[in-house]
Amino acid sequence: MTTLLTSLTALAALLFLAVVAVALVRISGLLEEIGGTGSSYLAKLRLGLRAIDRETSHLPAAAEPVNKGLADVAAGLSAVDATLGDLHKAVSGQEDK
Repeated sequence: MTTLLTSLTALAALLFLAVVAVALVRISGLLEEIGGTGSSYLAKLRLGLRAIDRETSHLPAAAEPVNKGLADVAAGLSAVDATLGDLHKAVSGQEDK
């Protein structure tokens, strides 16, 4: 009985894998029809996306120095904000007199 169940399980697994393989081959064929030629819109889109990927590949390396610079700018702007706040208080105090 155990041998029969094992054999049926193995057969079911092989059948499942065969169905998946057939489905993947059919999907691959359809995708080849859609974008397989160099003149298709999908091929042109793929070429454009690849160009964008190449042109922007340096951005992750440049992002860290830019972020550090922006952090320094933010610290400077916080100091300016505090100074302007104090100036506003001083000017408001003079207007009240």
